[in-house]
Amino acid sequence: MQQVHVKFNDVNQVRKFVDVIDKIDLSFNLGEGRRIVDAKSILGVMALDLTRPLRLSYDSDDEGIREKLAPFILS
Repeated sequence: MQQVHVKFNDVNQVRKFVDVIDKIDLSFNLGEGRRIVDAKSILGVMALDLTRPLRLSYDSDDEGIREKLAPFILS
């Protein structure tokens, strides 16, 4: 299981994020603490506190996925 922290600057970035991961045939969970949503659900993502970094979890060792997520990963 891979985990990275992501942060969004605006609603357009959230939309781009969901578009990117929707094309990947894996399950993604996004959130923090007890509040976890399906990261492919734009409504679920928008329901989270987007002012704070969120933990994205997925089950793959493919480095290509991390490259696709690079614009959203908190460094």
